[in-house]
Amino acid sequence: MDTRRLVLFVIFSMSILMLWDAWQRQHAPAEIVQQVASNNADTTSTNIASSAVNANVAVDNDYKLQVGQRISVTTDLYKADIETTGGDLRRLELLKHRAADNDTSNFVLLDDSAKPMTYVAQTGLLGADLPTHKSLFTSAATHYQMQEGQDALEVRLSSISNGVTVDKVYTFHRNKYAIDVNYEIKNGSPSAITPTVYYQIVHDNESNQGSKFMPTFTGGSYFTDSTKFKKLAFKNMDKEPLNVTSNDGWIGLLQHYFVSAWIPKDGLAREFYTEKLNDHMYRIGTKSTLSSIAPGASLIVPARLFSGPQTKHDLSETAPGLEYTVDYGWLTVVASPLFWVLSKIYGLVNNWGVAIILLTLLIKAVFYPLSAKSYRSMAQMREMAPRLEALKQKFGDDRQKMQMAMMDIYKTEKINPMSGCLPILIQIPVFISLYWMLLGSVELRHAPFFGWIQDLSAVDPYYILPIIMGLSMIIQTKLNPKPTDPIQAKVMTWMPVIFSVFFFFFPSGLVLYWVVNNIISIWQQWYVNKSIHAAALLKKSGGKH
Repeated sequence: MDTRRLVLFVIFSMSILMLWDAWQRQHAPAEIVQQVASNNADTTSTNIASSAVNANVAVDNDYKLQVGQRISVTTDLYKADIETTGGDLRRLELLKHRAADNDTSNFVLLDDSAKPMTYVAQTGLLGADLPTHKSLFTSAATHYQMQEGQDALEVRLSSISNGVTVDKVYTFHRNKYAIDVNYEIKNGSPSAITPTVYYQIVHDNESNQGSKFMPTFTGGSYFTDSTKFKKLAFKNMDKEPLNVTSNDGWIGLLQHYFVSAWIPKDGLAREFYTEKLNDHMYRIGTKSTLSSIAPGASLIVPARLFSGPQTKHDLSETAPGLEYTVDYGWLTVVASPLFWVLSKIYGLVNNWGVAIILLTLLIKAVFYPLSAKSYRSMAQMREMAPRLEALKQKFGDDRQKMQMAMMDIYKTEKINPMSGCLPILIQIPVFISLYWMLLGSVELRHAPFFGWIQDLSAVDPYYILPIIMGLSMIIQTKLNPKPTDPIQAKVMTWMPVIFSVFFFFFPSGLVLYWVVNNIISIWQQWYVNKSIHAAALLKKSGGKH
């Protein structure tokens, strides 16, 4: 295998790895972990709770959300709608994130409309005289507004039945995407009650599916200290309903750039569940049996709902494991440090495009000692090109004799055509990690670079960067030795065009990385070629200047 074939092989391998990784993200089966209760009493209690939840949810093809009165809430980050039926969070508009590439409207994360999607957050209590997500609540006002200088905004919903008073309290915090959702239960009845609290997300299976060129995952997810981060595809929620018990963790709904997750009280035993409601609707949630509340006693049940962008700082600050929803795949161990470095650079330059350029320069500098070996091998092969062409003319179709003659030349000139293999292979994980890191970073969404590029997560509107990418690949081809095989020569001629077409559909931030990477590689290869060529001329002249 000569160096040219090695380069082709590496490029092909990288493409296959990226496509395989993308396919796995879109189609991999959910990882289901089932745990059996330790005794019959626990099992009986869990089954009763499960039956109670099912009894309160329509599971036929006519499933639809019940309607009451809307309560509007406006904060520095949200414009929200809470439904008095169940106290559901039915609509959540993110005021700091635009809806689409060139849209001035805000991004709507949660919505209960039939089109384009259904995505709501629900909670409820199970037990006699306790309100579920179908019960009616009352509120002191229909509109709540976070005022200037106000750090928290409380929205209190109340339900009273047979002496049991339940307040469901939403607390929105300034500059935080974590919402406190607490139950305050006062038992004014003559009997003790033992509630079960549940938190769930209802979502359809047809929205936010990404594109064919950049497939992204939309579905359930959960985390516990024992199971770690898992994803749950909608198609598997019906085949293998989730049944995981734990004393920690969260459960939620994951999509590209955004996540919603229910985080129950720390230390509270919980059971995660999933269910298919009809052909298009699914729910994913968690339920917990609470301690008994004696007559005249009260109980406060805290929980949090994170619903917003997958910004690393906000995620890690909210709950353990929530940062893994920014899913870099099987190379997270490489991609996470790269993003950390990128974010630190951004903190200095305040421009994500410039930060990508500087990160590329840094990576190229780190890998230059390894890359130089590959460049020298390519340069030496380039110097050998006339002699190899002569061998081809001499031996014609006798490939065996030609290969033997080539090996003699390599041995005489002390050239190892495989010397560039290891440096390239070592860098492949970094290249793929950068690909997923840049693709999955919400920080790049609607982040401007300069001029015509006002969104690094969107395609270049004028395809200037992909064209530059193609031109840089053509220059790289010219710097490398010309293949002796005519088929290889044709492949190398068309490869820049093919890659450019693919990059037309990639985010401009990713294309920017590749353009800068190619430009630096061109300079490095040119410099090495020049050095090797000067050494070859000196050798031919017998060491005379």
